[in-house]
Amino acid sequence: MGRKQRITFRKVQPKKAGENKTAADIIKELKEGSASPSDYREQSLKIHGLICAKCGREFDFKNRHLLTVHHKDGNHHNNPPDGSNWENLCIYCHDDEHSRGLLGDYLKGK
Repeated sequence: MGRKQRITFRKVQPKKAGENKTAADIIKELKEGSASPSDYREQSLKIHGLICAKCGREFDFKNRHLLTVHHKDGNHHNNPPDGSNWENLCIYCHDDEHSRGLLGDYLKGK
């Protein structure tokens, strides 16, 4: 005997402002420096290139998702347009950078 399938319908959510941007629009914003603060990753990749500042590993379009932006002062809201608070780190070096403090605290007995 066949099983009945339940079909559910989801309400279509309205798109948020800015979701209809084309790639050309985003590139234009990056070049002009008018991208929103949440786009600091793309700004940092453009300024500092697709290379890890710590280990020197180079990235390309296919694996750029493994490259992260580290805030030097630890403040994720401090995003100057010149990129002076950012450094691009691969996910491994970024994890290492943040675990160093944990290790130091552990060794100090905190």
